Amino acid sequence: MTAALPDWATSLTSALDTAMGLELLEASADRVVGRMPVTGNTQPYGLWHGGASCVLAETLASIGASAHGLPDKIAVGVDLNATHHKAVREGWVTGTATPVHRGSRVATYEVVLVDDRDVRICTARVTCQLIPRPTGGGS
Repeated sequence: MTAALPDWATSLTSALDTAMGLELLEASADRVVGRMPVTGNTQPYGLWHGGASCVLAETLASIGASAHGLPDKIAVGVDLNATHHKAVREGWVTGTATPVHRGSRVATYEVVLVDDRDVRICTARVTCQLIPRPTGGGS
């Protein structure tokens, strides 16, 4: 994680994000940038796994939608569409999420994933529902 991130952003990554090596680089309602290493996130043929693209895209979009919902709402993903354009075998995949729509109940982000040469490898669209922030302890 980058030290320049806002305090609210540092709590929004999950154990899955950590296991996959996510590095969150920038976070706001207008733009979220993060990256993951190809190493450790490949399918059996040694290529970047399409599921890793989906994890990266949904994480970045959810962080953007959460920023939009601050301070009273949180974001939960309800739709994910990803088109895989090109294979990657090494290096890093960097994603940038930007808003397509930000409403009071739903936020949609486009996420563009690129390789180290800035070649687009995946385009995703993620829609999140904005729900009231839970209060209390509950189980």
